[in-house]
This record gives sequence, C-alpha cells and structure tokens, in this order.
Amino acid sequence: MASPVADYLASVLDRHRGDRAGAPWRAPGAPEDLPEPDPDAFGICLATVDGYLYEVGDTRTDFAIQSISKPFTYGLAIADRGFDAVDAKLDVEPSGDAYNEISLDPVSGRPANAMVNAGALAAASLVAGGGVEERFERIRAEYSRWAGRELRLDGRMLAAELPGAHRHRAIAHLLRGSGIVEEEPDDPVEIYFRQCAVQVDCRDLALMAATLANGGTNPRSGEEVREAAISERVLSVMTTCGMYDSAGEWVAAVGMPAKSGVGGGVLAVLPGQIGIAVFSPRLDAHGNSVRGFAACRQISDDLELHFLHVTRARRSAVRASWDVLARPSSRRRTPAEQEVLQDHGGRARVYELHGDVLFAGAEAVVRQLSEQAEQLDAIVLDVGRVAELGDVARRLLLEGRDRLDEEACKVAVVDPDGMFPRVAESGSPAFADIDDALAWAEDLLIERHGEGTPTPPDRIAVEHHPLLDALEPDQRAVLSALLRRRHADPGERLVSAGDDPAGIFLVLSGQLSATVPDGDDGTRQVALLGPATSFGKRSLIAGEAHATNVEADSPTELLVLGPAALAQLERTAPHVALALVRTMFAQAHATVERGSLDPEVEAEAVPGGTRHLP
Repeated sequence: MASPVADYLASVLDRHRGDRAGAPWRAPGAPEDLPEPDPDAFGICLATVDGYLYEVGDTRTDFAIQSISKPFTYGLAIADRGFDAVDAKLDVEPSGDAYNEISLDPVSGRPANAMVNAGALAAASLVAGGGVEERFERIRAEYSRWAGRELRLDGRMLAAELPGAHRHRAIAHLLRGSGIVEEEPDDPVEIYFRQCAVQVDCRDLALMAATLANGGTNPRSGEEVREAAISERVLSVMTTCGMYDSAGEWVAAVGMPAKSGVGGGVLAVLPGQIGIAVFSPRLDAHGNSVRGFAACRQISDDLELHFLHVTRARRSAVRASWDVLARPSSRRRTPAEQEVLQDHGGRARVYELHGDVLFAGAEAVVRQLSEQAEQLDAIVLDVGRVAELGDVARRLLLEGRDRLDEEACKVAVVDPDGMFPRVAESGSPAFADIDDALAWAEDLLIERHGEGTPTPPDRIAVEHHPLLDALEPDQRAVLSALLRRRHADPGERLVSAGDDPAGIFLVLSGQLSATVPDGDDGTRQVALLGPATSFGKRSLIAGEAHATNVEADSPTELLVLGPAALAQLERTAPHVALALVRTMFAQAHATVERGSLDPEVEAEAVPGGTRHLP
C-alpha cells in the first residue's frame, strides 16, 4: 500500500518546486571549472526515530554539508573536553547577526555560539587529536556515525574554498589573541573548511536529524553516537542560533531546532519523533534555502510539529496488538464457524492505541498497518485509551483506512469517546465496545473464508441442542422429560451473580448477555449467548453460586434442568446423568481450546480479566 506520508511529502515538493527565488552560493574566488549545483534540485526526506525513511525528489544528490556540520562538531568538542571547558570558550546566546559576523564578547572574547563562524572555529580547535589530518578524520568519522554510512571529503571543493578564507583567518587570529584558540590560527580554519566540504545527501541529513531526535542514538544502527545530555545541548543551541539572524522567525514559524548550510541543505529536528532534511540550493539573503525554509514551514503547519505542541510521553502509540484467533469475541460460534476462525483468525487484528497520538504516532501506526495489509482482511483500531488525538493524526489514520480499504482490508474503529466524530458517516464501522468490533471482524472472516458455512439459525429444535444431540436417543428421551420450557422477555434477568444454582439453561432462540460486576457498581459483558448455547452448568454441577448475571436481550426461549430435576436424574437414571456430565465436560474443553471460556467462569480466573473481552 502506498504511504500517505510519502504522498504528502510529494505534494509539498510539487507546491514549492516552482519557487525560483534566490540563487546558489558560490565560494569567492572559486575556479571556473568547479561544478555548480543544479539550482532547481529539490529533495525532501523525513526519518522517524525508529529508522524509517520517507524520501521524495532529489534525495540522492550529493552536496556539501557546509554549516550544517557545526552542531555535530560542537557535540564532538563537548564529548572531548566536557561542558565546562567548552562553555569557557563558547557562549550559547543567539547573536542576531549573520553567520559570518565577528560576534565576540567584548570582555571574555568568547563567540556568541557555536553556530556562527567564529564559534565554529573555536569548536574545531577543541576537537582532540594530534594534528589537522587526525582531528579532521575524527570529525569525518563522527559525521559518518550520525549518518549511518561512510561520508567523504570533496577535495576539489576544499581546494576551491580554502585559499579565499581570509575573513575566517582574521576571525581565528582574533580568537587566538583573546585566548579562545590556543594554537596556530590556520589549523582550526583548515579543519573547519574540511568539515564543510564533507559530502552528504538528503537522506544522510535526515538520519543525522533523526539521531538527534532519538537522543543521540542512531535509529538504524542502534549505536549511541553521543550521550543524550550532549544531544540536548546541541539541540538547545540549534533552537536559538541555528538559523542565524532569521532564528526568531524560524522558531515562531516552524518551531523545531534546525540548522542550514549554504550548500542548500536544511536539517530540522522534532525531539523524540522525527528528523527532516530538505535540499534546494537557491538561497535567501540569510544564507538559508528558500524552498527548504518554505517546505519546512508547511510541513510543520500541516503536521502540527511545532515543538510547543508535543506528546506527553515518548513511547509507541500502539499499546497492544492481537488477532482474533488469540483473543476472540464473546459471541458463541457454530462448529463450522469455529473451524473457519481457527484457520483464518490471524487475518483479523486489533491495534490498541494509547496516550497522546500526534503525527509521529499516527505515522508509525499507518506504516505498520500498510506493511501488513496483504496479510489481513480486517483491522480494528481501538482508541478507547487515547488521551489526545491530534487533527493531523486523525486525518492520517483516516487516510490510511481509506487506502487499506482499496487493498480489500476493512478497518473498524472502537471509539467510545467519539474521537472520530465522522467515521460512521464515511462508511466504516464504529463501535463503542471492543467485543462488538471483534464480532464484526469474525463475521467478516467467516463471510470471506467460510464459503458453504451454514448461517446460524434463529431457532433450533429441542433435539438439536448440542447438550441433547450428543446423547443416545433413549438417553435424550429420559432427559427431555425432565426439562421445563421457559420464556424470557427483553431485560428479564434469569440468574444473578451470587445466587444459588438455578439449573442448566439451554437456549433455543433469542439472545442473552452474560455480565460480571466490574467493581464500580456496574457490570461488564463477558459473553453473548444465542441459540444452541447453554449456561449454569458449572454452578449446578459444583453446587456453587452463579458467577455471572444473565439477562435476555431479546425474546428468548429456553429449556431448564433445575436442581431438583438433576437430583431425580441422578437417582433414577445415573447413566444418563453421567453421559450428560461427560458431554458438558467435552464441550467446555473444546471452548477453552479455541481461546474462549464459559460465561460463568469468574473474571479473576484468567490473568488480566475475563478471557472473552481483551
């Protein structure tokens, strides 16, 4: 199934592709034969914190990382020297200046932050190592770990840019004069220009961003590239300083820590959720990608990604998942239906969501459903434990449902609190109770895979009830003479939890509900009983109080073998009584084997509650 996320990113690409404002950056004094980037190249990648990557457009075009390198070298410097040593050399305040301004504190001489060129030179000087080559190699290897693949230096670009780096050398000499840089100024300048010439593509930047979003652990390799505390510091400085003199506009409009580079890349991070990368070489007056800024702004608006609107917990939106074979509904099924569900129950699956579900959580759910669509006929989304469902998440889940429907995989929603107010109008089943949704899924499987399976009758004859049908004709005649017929109107209670044994009830027609007390002066349904079912057996045979309430939902006809009648059967025809007990035991065993329980079994008999309702 095509992903709605990929289609959405493609629509963003199409919307901004025609914007040709700005121009690519070219290093002063660069030779004429140095290839220029395609000004109309445009790619967008979105990487999740579990390592999934969406990409549209020119995502595999190499370009120079340029200033996007700064946060990663800053993090390496902290890892090498520690927070205190780096803070003594580098401030963390936004400068409000362009990236190449000389932003040094008039007293301490410290650069304003590590995102401007002065701060980047100071950070490069703090990377541990024996010389330019060794220190740069550590930086290149560092970037490669963030990206999850080996990155390389573009030697031609370095050769083109380094000779004209006069302003950087001037800044480095000022830093040396104030004691911020403690080595020959040319070394940090060369290291800095080398790191800027490292080649990346849009996918690399998205995974680097996702690694920051994941607390410094690469979501694909599983490697902890940097400690979470360092990643948090890097993101903090990116938030206020990463977009230079347009940082305030970026935070207000987009609301994600970010960094841009004159190579045309933009990297943005939503901590705990996703990383975004955009590549488009046309730059504005601030040195930021025109289309990159616009695309990130639209994505943030559309997907509600502003960091002031975040989930309360960084956890999976899926609390639990199971198929109807493992946890069936409470509806009693005929042997033929049971056989169909035994063979195909794995093709209907429940996904129970919880917590705050925003874009990232909904994306993970839709992706998981998409990957399993071919193996499923029915999906139940239970949002009963969801505290907040964002508008974007709601739209994404509904879009995923529509696409699954095209794949012949039907989706129902368990929505007791009305999280999807219009889902029923769209033609999808919506239920207030999980058991009803499970029964719907089972019915769909029986319809699709149970060709020739007889439809359960609305009424059965006395002799066809399973408790009687299993007996020999003479045994059936003896037992039938002791059964009394009973009718129940809708709402009439036949037995109550805690009552003394009232008998064995054989249902011939109608429907009844079995419920148990839920501890809050209410009840919880544990079974639906229709024709050919029975209840009261365990209580009567064991001489124990009833564990459930049983009420008629519709006009119901039953046969009852009362306590006195059972005692008479044991006295006058013990062989028939024994045959009846054997039949009940065999049926109870078959019920448990197919993953269900008798409605009279106490809720506490199964860990986590009654087996019928998950």
